[in-house]
Amino acid sequence: MFGDNKTIKILFFGDLVGRPGRFALRDYLSKNVTNDKQFIIANVENASHGFGLTEKNYNEISEYGIDCMTSGNHIWDKKEIFNYIDRADKLVRPINYPNGTAGCGSRIFELPNDIKIGVINVLGRVFMAPVDSQWTVVKAEIERIKEITVVDELIEKIKSEVDFFVVDFHAEATAEKICFAKFCAELGVSAFFGTHTHVQTADEQILDGMGYITDAGFCGTKDSVIGMEYKTSLNRFTTVVPERYDVADGNVVQINAVEVEIDTTSGHTVAIRRIFCYVDKEKKEEENEK
Repeated sequence: MFGDNKTIKILFFGDLVGRPGRFALRDYLSKNVTNDKQFIIANVENASHGFGLTEKNYNEISEYGIDCMTSGNHIWDKKEIFNYIDRADKLVRPINYPNGTAGCGSRIFELPNDIKIGVINVLGRVFMAPVDSQWTVVKAEIERIKEITVVDELIEKIKSEVDFFVVDFHAEATAEKICFAKFCAELGVSAFFGTHTHVQTADEQILDGMGYITDAGFCGTKDSVIGMEYKTSLNRFTTVVPERYDVADGNVVQINAVEVEIDTTSGHTVAIRRIFCYVDKEKKEEENEK
């Protein structure tokens, strides 16, 4: 499928929230994904009970056909993550945690016809935890990957070139996302997906050759507060008393995703499409797609 054209398509799903989010992902992929969706990414930091990712759910999502899983600050919420993150070869955690943090902040995925995609997951710092500077870390990582050499069975050093880079920037502030996106475009990144707020933005665009959206949104229960149960959220806002959020449950789930088409020669995005649709879990049919 890669050899027949000069572009590839990447499908990126916004944060999966609990079981409803996993259902939405599975249902959408079973109905809509064909061979032209050549690389599929999903943000999974909330995929297990709304917080973190269990190994069971990691394996489950892998079976859906997901090629790469990105995450964010909630990836550590399930303590068992430390038992398997170093062998979870599809999972990427934010790169700008301190040196020595478990897991990988970037991965290189090799597709048919030797096409290589570098995926980098990054945390923002405005209204977020004081992690390392994304500006210096990402620039250094892109430069490092471009210079990677690997040793084959004959101990011959072979230059490994990444055809293009994709960034999941998990951040709160819109201005920080836009500014960092421009910075990444200057570094030659091909696609930039904002995550974290769970509210899909209507600003998908091609920014200096790079596919961009401020926030991809979330996959989960439609009748909710960004995926969480309304009453619990209301209690927290009105009483200011800590109360554990519960994942909302309902018949209708939403799918938020973004599809980009990238020219494999230039590494530039040539088309971008925002996806927002609903699925009735009982009827299992789509109601709307933008």
